[in-house]
Amino acid sequence: MFTKADIHTNLREMGVKPTDTVIMHTSMKAIGDVEGGAEGFLDAMIDYFAKDGLLIVPTHTWARAFDKNYRGPTMEMDSDYTCIGLIPSIAAVHPRAHRSLHATHSVAAFGKGAEAYIAGEVMIDTFTSERGCYGKLYEMGGKVLLVGVGHNRNTYLHSCEERMDVPNRLSKEPFPTTIRLRSGEIINRPLRGHMAEGCSDVSAHYPKFEPAFRRAGAITDGSIGNAPTQLCDCVTMCHVMQKIHEAHPDELCFDDIPLSPELVELGAAN
Repeated sequence: MFTKADIHTNLREMGVKPTDTVIMHTSMKAIGDVEGGAEGFLDAMIDYFAKDGLLIVPTHTWARAFDKNYRGPTMEMDSDYTCIGLIPSIAAVHPRAHRSLHATHSVAAFGKGAEAYIAGEVMIDTFTSERGCYGKLYEMGGKVLLVGVGHNRNTYLHSCEERMDVPNRLSKEPFPTTIRLRSGEIINRPLRGHMAEGCSDVSAHYPKFEPAFRRAGAITDGSIGNAPTQLCDCVTMCHVMQKIHEAHPDELCFDDIPLSPELVELGAAN
């Protein structure tokens, strides 16, 4: 069984600093048994960054926006519902969390500056805007921590494509979404969502960029518990995708064909 001390040792060995800004995607099944279960794991992570760093946990509810049979609020601030796993559901209602007011791609932020980090999110008009919580990862030199999951779960890459203005990534028209506050008040917030003609799930193909990320030095490998873990630099990943897109704009990530060696090298070029 892994303890809080074990988790902290894993982070240090990977080069994660307690002062870092980190967004975390996790698989508890991959991590294995942790003292205190999933709650214990999350508390260990929060404590590591609590004093001088910032831990961000996605608490997405986007599945409701695409469910034609669902009639309730897309996101409820007093609910533990998320559509992306156990740790996000715990984080959504954690007493130390500052949760962003985003109808589909909310996050729970913990640590230094958490409240300021999520401020203004209710005004964002796309899923992962460069002006919102995902875009701020680039501005702050943040990191993505993939714990037992791959880049198909790396939501930050959507934000890179929004920053780059890659065509055919967002719905042409906004669709209605709603947020229910703890007071019961409902906020209507139309959003342009991730939709690409010709591809049902763009993120499923993001792993094809991993060799280019690695060649550029964007990834540090390690482990947390039993889970293979990647610590990924946000600025470098975005720059790699930008270089590849500018040189090869038809590389729209609509298939699993690996990037050519030339594109891998191009993405890593200074």
